[in-house]
Amino acid sequence: MKQKQACIFGGTGFVGRHLARRLGDVGYHCVLPTRRPHRHRDLKLYPGIELRPVDDLTVDTLAACLHGCDLAVNLVGILNEEGKASFQRVHVELVQRIVAAVGRAGVPRLLHMSALNANAATGSSAYLRSKGEGEDIAHAAAASPASPTAGLIVTSFRASVIFGRGDSFFNRFAQLLELAPGILPLACPDARFAPVWVGDVTEAMARASSDDGAAGRRYDLCGPRIFTLAELIEYTAQRIGKRLWLAHLNDTASKLQARLFERLPGKPFTLDNYQSMQTPSICGEHNGLLELGIHPTDIEAILSSYLAGG
Repeated sequence: MKQKQACIFGGTGFVGRHLARRLGDVGYHCVLPTRRPHRHRDLKLYPGIELRPVDDLTVDTLAACLHGCDLAVNLVGILNEEGKASFQRVHVELVQRIVAAVGRAGVPRLLHMSALNANAATGSSAYLRSKGEGEDIAHAAAASPASPTAGLIVTSFRASVIFGRGDSFFNRFAQLLELAPGILPLACPDARFAPVWVGDVTEAMARASSDDGAAGRRYDLCGPRIFTLAELIEYTAQRIGKRLWLAHLNDTASKLQARLFERLPGKPFTLDNYQSMQTPSICGEHNGLLELGIHPTDIEAILSSYLAGG
């Protein structure tokens, strides 16, 4: 019997690494296209994971990666624009090419990572609008009866901030707090999040990969509790044993900080980030984890395993 095969675009990133291992557990051989395989040599240690060197992301290259696959996954995304990496190119045009490649390769199912509050028309930031446009493109592919993607099963996932070992949220704040001189000016302190564990996110994707009831669904994914940004920073400080005072910035000061910080190397905070945080990153009445039979994991159960002080 032929082993199932999945191609994960963005598979060398935080969520991708966890997803490749989870799909391996349910019988998939996972192909992870990457331009820099030497940076991810550690992934070769895991059985069933294949790093596939690529030089470009044209439709031809993407289709070659997808050849013989039963499942395509798109996890590619950026939080800030820099150089040639614009929201339009990464969240919209790349999705268009992936969809075209999926049709050319005859892959029957696509899992697409979007973002909570993504909406092409009403998203509060360019990030959320581009994510919404890309998500719509992915779902429209399945609804085009005359196209090569006719019959494609598409499922998208709209997660709040994702945490877990190797994340860029709690780990990033922990590093920032270690450098803070005892006071931290915090923009958007009242922004709300429902942090969701990467293990729950990848479990949701693994279950959806074989669930025909997931066809066409757009799952919002949230953890069990809602926190303000200030509460999350304070919690992180407690976990690493850092004592400091958070200076809560008002809206005007938050915008000013964003305009200043987006000029710094690495763009630690941008005006578009600020605009994203004007919409609470929380689920409404429906949490896709519960709909998929997954009990959301609280941060208390996980953070101590990878933050100092646990």
